Amino acid sequence: MIFLTHIWKGMVITMHIDTNDLLQSILASFDRIDYVKSQDIPNIDLYMDQVTTFMDKNLRKSSRYPENDKVMTKTMINNYTKNDLLPPPIKKKYSKEHVLVLIFIYYYKGILSINDIQTLLQPITMQFFQTEGEFDITSVYDEVFGLEKEQIDALKKDVMEKYEYSTKTFEDAPEESKEFLKLFSFICLLSFDVYMKKLLIEKLVDEIKEKDPKSKKEK
Repeated sequence: MIFLTHIWKGMVITMHIDTNDLLQSILASFDRIDYVKSQDIPNIDLYMDQVTTFMDKNLRKSSRYPENDKVMTKTMINNYTKNDLLPPPIKKKYSKEHVLVLIFIYYYKGILSINDIQTLLQPITMQFFQTEGEFDITSVYDEVFGLEKEQIDALKKDVMEKYEYSTKTFEDAPEESKEFLKLFSFICLLSFDVYMKKLLIEKLVDEIKEKDPKSKKEK
């Protein structure tokens, strides 16, 4: 149990945070994580308003502040098209394939720059967007998002290991600060993991960019 003490307008306010209960709640939520199935995306072309409504309905629950966050706006979608992340609509209508690309963009935009997302998605859209072959962008989407469930158990185990490790830190810290510092070390461990993986992703994206003849020509 963590006790955080603040002084506000001359009053001492103490908050209680049960880290273990919070962690268990978060781990339980991992089991409820789900993604938009490709078969749940309409097989008919949609207007912009219908696209933003679909995205909002299916992705809002995964945002940090569901009551306030904008999942995807018209301006965002137009910018993605202008920046070559999203193929342009046909007669102002977006296909199922457009929606699949937008879902990729939604997940990537929290960790990658617009340029990096463009580098990553352009080969996918060029080869598999609205292709006549059996292997299309739906195949790519289903394969990638199908890996999610397989990773949940490994992720939960990793988080628990970091939590257990953090509980053994700051044993010599002042008693009144010890529990908060343990929480701080847990957050630092998680952050370091995210930071290193982000660096790795950026290096891999840079490698794709280096091998892209078009990219070299632009330099």
